[in-house]
Amino acid sequence: MMKAASIHEIKQELGNLQKTQLEELCVRLSRYKKENKELLSYLLFESFDETAYCANIKREMEIQFALINNANLYFVKKSLRKILRITSKYCRYTSNAETEIKLLIHFCKILQASRIPFRDSPVLVNLYNAQLKKINKAIATLHEDLQYDYLQELKKAE
Repeated sequence: MMKAASIHEIKQELGNLQKTQLEELCVRLSRYKKENKELLSYLLFESFDETAYCANIKREMEIQFALINNANLYFVKKSLRKILRITSKYCRYTSNAETEIKLLIHFCKILQASRIPFRDSPVLVNLYNAQLKKINKAIATLHEDLQYDYLQELKKAE
């Protein structure tokens, strides 16, 4: 079995490569997994404007909420988990706590505003509470002024 090199070793080796070799490696890497391609797309085209990136994800979340099948709580649960899975993936791309907070608060606000009776399902209540915990954990990593602002916004979302 092949052992993967450490990040430090990879970084050193990448430093020794020429520009064309780096380009070839990036393109090859993007061919293997959709997530790799999405991450490269974010880094190359969207990372410079975090506000627009966040707005696009919020719009996508709103579209996904509109598509939820409310006929059965089982389908609602699956749809909400899908939305959170995609949102978490986009948050990982940015590695920005503020973006994660904004997106998760937006998720909570949309869920509150929707006609989904999530308070009737213990599973959905736990899912909602888990998002609140994630938000609070991310807020704790920010500067005090930002913490206050986001805590006020979170209170409005609850």
